[in-house]
Amino acid sequence: MSASVSPSGAKALQSVPASTLVAEGAGRLSAGDIAALSKAREGRWQPGLADQASHSEIFASSSDASGAGLAFALARDALQVAKRDEPDPLAEVQDRRQVLWVQDKRAAQRSGRPYIHGLPSDLRGRIIHVEAEDAQDALFALEEGLRCRDLACVIGEISGNPRTLDFTASRRLSLAAEKHGVTLWLVRLDAAPELSSARMRWRSRPAASSPARWNSDAPGAPAWQAELFRARSHAPGEWILKDDNGRLRARRTGTPVAANTQDIGDLVRPTVGRSLAACARL
Repeated sequence: MSASVSPSGAKALQSVPASTLVAEGAGRLSAGDIAALSKAREGRWQPGLADQASHSEIFASSSDASGAGLAFALARDALQVAKRDEPDPLAEVQDRRQVLWVQDKRAAQRSGRPYIHGLPSDLRGRIIHVEAEDAQDALFALEEGLRCRDLACVIGEISGNPRTLDFTASRRLSLAAEKHGVTLWLVRLDAAPELSSARMRWRSRPAASSPARWNSDAPGAPAWQAELFRARSHAPGEWILKDDNGRLRARRTGTPVAANTQDIGDLVRPTVGRSLAACARL
């Protein structure tokens, strides 16, 4: 089947999966089509998307708690999307499933344990906290949690780059999350990006909060400067993410972040434009 597309028809490609284009002969796409499709995919990620990644990593410093905060914010956003798109009319109005939060001992020492009274009121009684002795025990707890479909999601915190958290362990987590439909956000504290099968990889650091509306001396809503530097279906980018009365809001900052050629990849597809360009050269 021919997949030759004129530049005027590039807009229609936005809704076509890249895998379909490649399978149907995307090698005949013109340079204009490739550029238009790549441009259309820039900034595609935003809060509230239905196609949430099943396994994400967040790299952050242990000194500012931004990693755990962003993981929790992304998890709440995903839970809200899942409830919004719930097809079962008999499903409970309020999601009562538990959230598993796993830390290894070093992560708990460096960043502290979850403070229940600081969490949103609708989740304070739903946190199951596990403090593992080391990274190996934490990975075991994470994988067991992902196999439990009665959990809403799983959040993990692991410090540094332990040898046990290699690509095989990462792949096991991805497969368990995909098979059982339980989403994982794994916070990597003071760690360097290594080989991983995570579908989305973030860097997080604190951002300035907006002043409180009624009291300028009160702390503002939580905010994060989040950089998406690797993803399977989204182009890289950077956002200021803020909590707005329980909703996650995003403001784009600057231009999409270029891929770091010195960084060890995660064996997922790079940006769509690059993949199609490789096919076009065949």
